[in-house]
Amino acid sequence: MTPRGRTAAALLAALLSYAILTIWIEQRWAWSLAQCAVFVSVAVWAAGQLRHPSAVRGSWWLAPLCAAPLWGLLQLAAGTTVYRWATWNAVLNWTTWVALFFLALQVFQGSSARHWFLRFAVYFGFGLSVLSTVQMFTSDGKIFWLFPSGYTDFVLGPFVYRNQYAAFLEMLLPIALWEALRGRRLAFANCAMAAAMLASVVAAATRAGSILMCAEVILVLVLAWWRGLAQAGMVARGFAMFGAIAVVLTAVAGWQTLRHRLLEADPLAARREYVISSLHMLHDRPGMGFGLGNWPRAYPRYALFDDGHYVNQAHNDWMQWAVEGGLPFFAILLVLVAMVAPAAWRSVWGIGLLSVWVHCLVEYPLQQRPGIGAWFFVLLGALAAARGARFSVPPSASADGSL
Repeated sequence: MTPRGRTAAALLAALLSYAILTIWIEQRWAWSLAQCAVFVSVAVWAAGQLRHPSAVRGSWWLAPLCAAPLWGLLQLAAGTTVYRWATWNAVLNWTTWVALFFLALQVFQGSSARHWFLRFAVYFGFGLSVLSTVQMFTSDGKIFWLFPSGYTDFVLGPFVYRNQYAAFLEMLLPIALWEALRGRRLAFANCAMAAAMLASVVAAATRAGSILMCAEVILVLVLAWWRGLAQAGMVARGFAMFGAIAVVLTAVAGWQTLRHRLLEADPLAARREYVISSLHMLHDRPGMGFGLGNWPRAYPRYALFDDGHYVNQAHNDWMQWAVEGGLPFFAILLVLVAMVAPAAWRSVWGIGLLSVWVHCLVEYPLQQRPGIGAWFFVLLGALAAARGARFSVPPSASADGSL
């Protein structure tokens, strides 16, 4: 890895770390600082291209990704959004994610930079899972034992909502297992880190997160054997090693609360009604939707019940995207999934990205807290870089400003 590539990867890792560690801050300034850093990074990269031209990596995945913020701009131009500020904010978030995807695509062209970042992601996730579990039992709801969160239980590190915490670790657990299968020297350490992530999510009593992470373990090991990335004996040893560590750590962290939640008579209470209301909303505006970012403002008119709480999300990102953007926006995102899924499946470690999309069916990991989306789209960019460029702009063309 060249010094320039190492610096770029480290800066991107620092930016993403900041995005997660400040994710609890409700005020706009925290995420705005991250967005400014992203756009400054793109400007610095462009200036570097003018001084020292190099090949610009491209990906067909950019087509649906760029279409997402453009659709929001179309809603604004057509006047179909019910609240313009919310749509502008959503457009800015999508533009930030596209910029992060593009930066990752350029920074992780080389396998050494990409592997360094993936290892960093594993260590970061492991450290966060240990800190979060200890904090959950000892901080009385204070973030980092210092800052009041407004909650008294299940505050996990910088996350005040356990399902978003679980979605974040879902992206990282398959990477840890993949690293364990790639090299025997650190196999035990990587299995232990993956097991710590799973145990932390189980202790947080998140139902969907626990089920999806268990499914990830099975899928990663089976895919690694099926694709010839690891021999059957190594996969069996990895499963036994991970299982033993996970059982011990889960016993220490606790699983009883999760068990009670899994035995609830109606686990989809309220979520089912939100989906029904969303279907009615989609029926009324199937073409252009209510405007990106506007589900909470349109929902009260369609609510089926009122328990006195403010409903800020649909608890189903896919349904919320359809309501806010209409069926065309929903189709754009389905196209992206269809393009990404084969590559994620082949990579093995990219299974975590698919898991987050599945989690979106019952929660909102990619709504409300854009820092999670920042990690998601950087990992998506790393996956696109690992897959290999489907097109690239030669140095001479990029220096002439052809891109």
